[in-house]
Amino acid sequence: MLILPVERRIDWKRPPWVTLGLMLACLFVFFFWQSNDPRLIHTAMEEYLEADLVEVEAPVYETYLQRQINLEGETDRVHELKAVRDAMASDNAHWLASRMLGDQAFYQYMLANQEVIWSQQQREAWRSVRQPIQQEYISQLSSSRLGLVPAELSLVDLIAYQFLHGGMGHIIGNLVFLFILGFTVERALGPGRYLVAYLLCGAISGLVWSGFQWGAHTPLVGASGSISGLMGMYVAIFGLQRIRFFYFVGVYFDYFRAPALAMLPVWIGKEVYDYWFAGATGIAYLAHAGGLAGGAGLVWLFGRSVLQVRESFFEPEEDEEDQRFRRAYARAMESIGRLDFDRAWQQFETLREHYPKRPVVLEHLYQLAKLRPHEVRYRELACDMMATYLGQHQPERMIAIWDEYQKKGSLTIRFPPRTTTGCFSPRCGLATCHGRKRSSKSCVTLAMNCWPRKPAACWRRSSASVR
Repeated sequence: MLILPVERRIDWKRPPWVTLGLMLACLFVFFFWQSNDPRLIHTAMEEYLEADLVEVEAPVYETYLQRQINLEGETDRVHELKAVRDAMASDNAHWLASRMLGDQAFYQYMLANQEVIWSQQQREAWRSVRQPIQQEYISQLSSSRLGLVPAELSLVDLIAYQFLHGGMGHIIGNLVFLFILGFTVERALGPGRYLVAYLLCGAISGLVWSGFQWGAHTPLVGASGSISGLMGMYVAIFGLQRIRFFYFVGVYFDYFRAPALAMLPVWIGKEVYDYWFAGATGIAYLAHAGGLAGGAGLVWLFGRSVLQVRESFFEPEEDEEDQRFRRAYARAMESIGRLDFDRAWQQFETLREHYPKRPVVLEHLYQLAKLRPHEVRYRELACDMMATYLGQHQPERMIAIWDEYQKKGSLTIRFPPRTTTGCFSPRCGLATCHGRKRSSKSCVTLAMNCWPRKPAACWRRSSASVR
């Protein structure tokens, strides 16, 4: 079962540069810095098999697994023990070598108990072959050098392990989830704070996992703990708002809406359940649970200070805003269709308050105001319409509004101060510009020629033109 929050869509006008940078960093580390790992593993396997270490270590490995099951309570390793016995019975040396070389805890067990396991001669023979393989190949693997090892915990490893991955499927899956979750959280927090929060979530996730694996020598690699932290921050940012989730069960998938925080205990509960009952899958479930709790906790603790969400994040997206506008616009047009002009006026006024840059709203208000030309609002809207066309450099439409107002209006109309054209007097059909009477067309043309110069420049030009 998979459940992911998908409330926001990617906005390529504002690309998530930090998320893309993190993805590129993981790819660079995997394809370049980790590129030598396959060769090291292959060489180690060859030397291990040539030295017949399978015959020496396989019985010890069987005993080691029995001890882990019976004394340490690792019952999930029962299937692993059965597989080892089957491989020993079928003489599958290659599979056994792969398992024993990859189990760092088993190597530490042999080092600690070699005096009990083998005689002195056997110990010396084993060390002369096994230790060079371990030091020259296994210890040089990227997971051994910079993976998070609970028995050798360091600050560098808490950061570095987040960029290492164990295979192609591992890195592809992590990067897909990183992109889906990262671009939203980055937009909410901003690039710098997002990067710090991402790395902190990875460190918290690693510490939680190490706490339950204290003293172990098995390294942890991968960005899944950090990505789980992003998921926790995602739902904490939205809080109790109902957001959209994508879910996938078997072959069926769909979307549903639910309060964001309602999914946090579900995710954490699933990871804890899998930790206890999923068996030996090699997945760090507690790292995921720690990341989820750590990400949500960071937002709750610092959401009003260093991790405060940017105000622009909660502004409607363009598609959502357009949909809201179209719905409100349609309701206003329905009122006009019912000849309920007062209701339509109120609706268009509301639209203008929320969408002041939509000229179609102003045009509808102007048309409604023309129904009552004696009212002041008709004069005001005529002014607004003329100023709008003046700013858009459309003199013909501006003159048409003015001529229409001359026929309907009965008051004096004034331009906004920026136009510096003085006032128009509809009573005599002439325009007064800086104390000089002109035709409406000539004065409007003068205003267009002056726009958007400074008032002083327009005054000088106007004064010179009428002398």
